[in-house]
Amino acid sequence: MTKKSIIARENKRFFLIKKFFFQRKKLKKIISSNKTSNKNRWKAIIKLQSLPRNSSVVRHRNRCKLTGRPHAYLRKFGLSRIKFREFAVKGYIPGLRKSSW
Repeated sequence: MTKKSIIARENKRFFLIKKFFFQRKKLKKIISSNKTSNKNRWKAIIKLQSLPRNSSVVRHRNRCKLTGRPHAYLRKFGLSRIKFREFAVKGYIPGLRKSSW
């Protein structure tokens, strides 16, 4: 089980990402545009750098909803491979059966 402080940190990152998403998107569009002047581009870069680091999407780490495990995460189910296998064997995931031959 992951420490509660790490899970809280991830939740904080998630809310910062939601809060600054459109602002970051707008600034990145200004920076990448060929039509913007160097002065406006520079202002946009400075503004983007002044935003919190944790508001960047790439800093978010996918974690298992039950255990908080960051590795072997299955996006479709929101679980790690370990919990996914347990749930599949017990029949908790509809339409999924463990294969055997």
